[in-house]
Amino acid sequence: MGAAMDSPPSHLIRLLQIGQAEQALEAQAIWQCVSCQTCATRCPKSVDCAGVMDALRQVAAERGVATPRQQRIVLFQKAFLNNIRRNGRLNELELIGEFKLSTFLHGRSLSFLFKDAGLAPQLMKRKKFHLVGEKAHDRAVVARIFARCMDNSQL
Repeated sequence: MGAAMDSPPSHLIRLLQIGQAEQALEAQAIWQCVSCQTCATRCPKSVDCAGVMDALRQVAAERGVATPRQQRIVLFQKAFLNNIRRNGRLNELELIGEFKLSTFLHGRSLSFLFKDAGLAPQLMKRKKFHLVGEKAHDRAVVARIFARCMDNSQL
């Protein structure tokens, strides 16, 4: 992925080190990162590049630097994590509902709200659409993981 980016992860980290955060926030690379952890694995200084990219996306959305399409990425990430936090595993229908609703409330786009509705019958026919999702048996473990992550993010 790094070869297709306008700025490789190492360059973005360097921009942050020298105080050029605004330039890093405007890079398209932060939106192209798929958090595969390849850059973090290969980094000789053990920098969590994917975590930095995620933080840059969040800050860009909060500061209004992100385009509406890029803001949808952040809304999806939030909906996904909220879904895992509540259920301990992914409930796809709930995820779609929360993501579409938050996107609609953020941008008031009716076309985006109903964009994928036509896919439901095809997915149901192939038994790929589950109306009721399962919850993890021990959601307390998931709650502890989220609590630990939130504690570490405050550092």
